[in-house]
Amino acid sequence: MANKFVAVFAICVVVFAALNVREAEAADPAKFKDCFTKCEEECRGDGNGHTFCEVKCDSDCGAKEAAEKLNINLK
Repeated sequence: MANKFVAVFAICVVVFAALNVREAEAADPAKFKDCFTKCEEECRGDGNGHTFCEVKCDSDCGAKEAAEKLNINLK
């Protein structure tokens, strides 16, 4: 009985993960890329390093993308 429960639970996890992957793919990659490119150029222009700018811009643009999906104004 316990083995069946574990198997059903594992299948539910796989299905849930697949649904989330499909949702993540629905985002517009061109918007994120434009945001990231602009942000990185500005950040590097301020004299910051590549790694710092990559992490900062990934975080900032990811937050903007999530806010847009949820109809939240970040300003």
